[in-house]
Amino acid sequence: MEALDALLNRVSLGRLQEPAPDAAQRELLFRAALRAPDHGYLRPWRFLTIEGDARAKLGELFVSALQAKDPQASEAAIAKARAMPLRAPLMVVVIATLQAGHKVPEVEQMLSAGCAAHGILLAAHAQGLGAMWRTGDMAYDRNVAAGLGLGEQERIVGFLYLGSVEGERRAAPELAPADFVKAWG
Repeated sequence: MEALDALLNRVSLGRLQEPAPDAAQRELLFRAALRAPDHGYLRPWRFLTIEGDARAKLGELFVSALQAKDPQASEAAIAKARAMPLRAPLMVVVIATLQAGHKVPEVEQMLSAGCAAHGILLAAHAQGLGAMWRTGDMAYDRNVAAGLGLGEQERIVGFLYLGSVEGERRAAPELAPADFVKAWG
């Protein structure tokens, strides 16, 4: 796939199924992530892969975090939290590994990790895979972060859901650049 095709036509796809990306596809996903802009060569990212039975274990971590935050959570909310990791055969947790006090501000380190996540999405699209970047409350919950083994200076940038496309791949919406670009001065 041409680079511009991937950039212009990538869309988020929430309906994903088996099979998960294979080893060769994953290698390309992560190689693309490692090409993210990186001021200071800090490599301010790392990734966790979650698949198979580990998805159910993550669902239980989500339930635990939900109940810690809201002991009166409804059964529907609990069931939703438990099912979140089951939306795709593979999840990648993108983690920003922030270096406090560095000349590169933490916000730039976060943006770099976000670019790494986008690289994974583009590489997935280029390989014909489906992908969706999700955050939500669980991405910002310290109990979830601790359960995933994150350090104090680490932040979840997002949960990337990856798999084979279920059904038709939808088309990217047409946006007019002129609606977003203006000359200054």
